Amino acid sequence: MFQDLDDTLTALVEAEMPLSGITVSFATPDDQFPPSGVTLPALAFFLYDVRENHELRTNQWENTRQDSGMVTRKRVPARVVCSYLVTAWPNESAPNPAQDEHRLLGEVMKVLLRHRQIPEQYLRGDLAGLKPLLPARVTAESQLQGIGEFWQAMGGRPKAILHYSVTLSVDVFESTEVGPEVTETVIKVGQGVGHES
Repeated sequence: MFQDLDDTLTALVEAEMPLSGITVSFATPDDQFPPSGVTLPALAFFLYDVRENHELRTNQWENTRQDSGMVTRKRVPARVVCSYLVTAWPNESAPNPAQDEHRLLGEVMKVLLRHRQIPEQYLRGDLAGLKPLLPARVTAESQLQGIGEFWQAMGGRPKAILHYSVTLSVDVFESTEVGPEVTETVIKVGQGVGHES
């Protein structure tokens, strides 16, 4: 599931970034970045937090009519928020790496802000065809205690970051068959019993 989300975000960025030759990575942005196989310039989407969205939790059921005419029923999927730190990594041999870093971060920010939901054409793997579409947002909130402590733990120098979150629908419940679909309603009207005076 997370690999499918990685592939989805890669498809979105590669299709809509106006700059060419950008690598999308999901490696940890530590002092060893970039890992082998990742060429700069790169955008790093670091998945640092996964948690259920309790506000979207519901006890509702979904009924689905099968081709056989039978109806199956199951609880709606759980909603899980995946939070990313997005960092830009310019080619250090460029004339002005700091300026290139800001340009990269600004361009990916515009791509991410453009969509409140990840468009269907970018959904990959098990996410393809998923309804509802995945809500996504660049957010000011962070699940981190302190960004300074984060960079210290990573062993690297502080960088500008975007906080980005995507909400997945995670199907964790089994369907149960509840019977044939009801297609008509029959109302029987009987004659009333008369009363003698």
